[in-house]
Amino acid sequence: MADKYTARVDSDKEQLIQLVGFKIGKEIFGVDILMVQEIIRSAPITYVPNSPEFVEGVINLRGSIIPVIDLRKRLNLHGAGYAKEKDWILILDIAGRVTGFIVDSVTEVIKVEESSIDPPPDILVAGLHSQYIRGVCEIDENLLILLDFNRILLVDEVRKLKSVALTQEVNDAGEQ
Repeated sequence: MADKYTARVDSDKEQLIQLVGFKIGKEIFGVDILMVQEIIRSAPITYVPNSPEFVEGVINLRGSIIPVIDLRKRLNLHGAGYAKEKDWILILDIAGRVTGFIVDSVTEVIKVEESSIDPPPDILVAGLHSQYIRGVCEIDENLLILLDFNRILLVDEVRKLKSVALTQEVNDAGEQ
């Protein structure tokens, strides 16, 4: 279950994995803490025409143009409890690509025993768009879904994101 992005802490020889917990609606998710560059409150998002539906646009973070994905849309989690003005943005480094992901709230750093992470149920694995679920575990009587952000975007979607960021950089350079 562990990979090169997994933060480990030795505790009585049991491997602990550190995750940043976040919520979308009532669901609790986790991402490996080593992938998280920073967490920010909502930032002004510049919308980019002809971008994929789940791409909200781009933000300028200290001079870097970063694409921002609405994780609710990407994971098809539509439902109640959506308060867009109170969103958080997780800034993640995914294989050298810095990308922002909009989530409803960030909970805390969660330490889980590696052995407590179960593979996703077969019904989830059978779905084409569920390849980004790395595993599930129980936290305080709730299920936490561990996401694999290295697989959350398909290859053609990564190309589109690069195009979105480049288009915005060109537009910003033209305005100066």
